Amino acid sequence: QVQLVESGGGLVQAGGSLRLSCAASGSISINVMGWYRRAPGKQRELVAVISPGDGANYADSAKGRITISRDNAKNTVYLQMNSLKPEDTAVYYCYADLSWVPRLRNDYWGQGTQVTVAS
Repeated sequence: QVQLVESGGGLVQAGGSLRLSCAASGSISINVMGWYRRAPGKQRELVAVISPGDGANYADSAKGRITISRDNAKNTVYLQMNSLKPEDTAVYYCYADLSWVPRLRNDYWGQGTQVTVAS
């Protein structure tokens, strides 16, 4: 059973920083890892993804302020968020794709962690 456990969410003032972590349990080989978020009343949106070789892609709203990284030895992905804005308020979910087959996904998800940015 693969489990992803997130941590690091909380309440922060606008302009502040938070670092989210997501650790996957088990002896597994993870392909792409990433973070999505869902703000109140909005659809889920991608924040950032990172490949096993550390190639990363970001949503336009995240560029310049948010950095994704991973530690493959620890099966852990991180999301460093700086210059936070009230519109970053959302539940943040990490995922890990265990499929290495092109165009085939095998995603596992974390339980979500709340990030609240006060103005």
